[in-house]
Amino acid sequence: MCLQDAEQASEGMENVGLSSHDESHKPVSWVTLNSDFLHTQIDNCEQFSLGNSFPMESICEDTVVAENKQNLFNNFVPALRSGEWSDIGHRSYMEDTHVCIADLSKNFGHNIFDEEAISFYGVFDGHGGKGAAQFVRDHLPRVIVEDADFPLELEKVVTRSFMETDAAFAKSCSLESALSSGTTALTAMIFGRSLLVANAGDCRAVLSRHGVAVEMSKDHRPCCDIERMRIESLGGFVDDGYLNGQLGVSRALGDWHIKGLKEGGERLGPLSAEPELKLITLTKEDEFLIIGSDGIWDVFRSQNAVDFVRRRLQEHNDVKRCCKEVVDEAIKRGAIDNLTAVIVCFHTEPPPHVVVQRPRVRRSISAEGLQNLKFLLEG
Repeated sequence: MCLQDAEQASEGMENVGLSSHDESHKPVSWVTLNSDFLHTQIDNCEQFSLGNSFPMESICEDTVVAENKQNLFNNFVPALRSGEWSDIGHRSYMEDTHVCIADLSKNFGHNIFDEEAISFYGVFDGHGGKGAAQFVRDHLPRVIVEDADFPLELEKVVTRSFMETDAAFAKSCSLESALSSGTTALTAMIFGRSLLVANAGDCRAVLSRHGVAVEMSKDHRPCCDIERMRIESLGGFVDDGYLNGQLGVSRALGDWHIKGLKEGGERLGPLSAEPELKLITLTKEDEFLIIGSDGIWDVFRSQNAVDFVRRRLQEHNDVKRCCKEVVDEAIKRGAIDNLTAVIVCFHTEPPPHVVVQRPRVRRSISAEGLQNLKFLLEG
């Protein structure tokens, strides 16, 4: 998703003064997780590969283990507040959907920990119809909770649940062909001080750490080198940036109806439903997480989105209203896709005012560009 440098000029075009009821969650009371469970999650931050799938590049930070151990017993207790907003944008059909669950276990009647909550957030961007996105939204959380290894081996559980949900959707499509479609999926789970993000597709999650954007996911595009290698190793190809000349993402759930993208049995197709995971330990410097469908990131860079959200939270500290303002701003900047934004804050108070040091970038404009600008200004 490329963004023109002219985006910087639009940062001042902000939508303020919107009214909306605050429907954010109440702060969650956390307890210290079982020590063995925490060390298992921390010391095993790695990718899991199922079946004969192509080995994935781990996107866990090299510093995660050391960082987690250093902050394991810090005094930070996340106080979760969340908001969400969607808009059809300039499309004829709304194919985005999302979910926000404050306590995953209790929501499905599985009270594994008496006092421990596992929060679940997800954004699903459908294509070719809304059937896949709605199916994954409704089934994936339950599949995760009902896995025999939940919650002690959460990374394995999440990866396995993506694949099982994809297989279950294939069966549903065989019974009802009208459901045939596909969807990208990005989920975020918060348990104790841990944040686990799983992504298959081009939705994106960005963490604000003391005002600096930390990308918690990578966009799965066919033209990316790692994805291209995986695609070609499984008999697929990339044509003009599209998987087999048909799909703009290299990972998604569904799309079983498109010949050549997915195969049954032991034979794997080039379109994968297997997510990439990233696990970190939250600290008091972590302010909020933005989860957005690709329509948001078509017009926002990650750091630009963090800056925008921080300013809005500093003005009114209303998470849901902030989500609406992000979506409205994306439309003002020319976004044409469906738009969904979910924001999860880790503090009750707004982000502090800080000066974020960024490397200086030398910018220039060509003589032709100056001439064009002159013509525009002169009308």
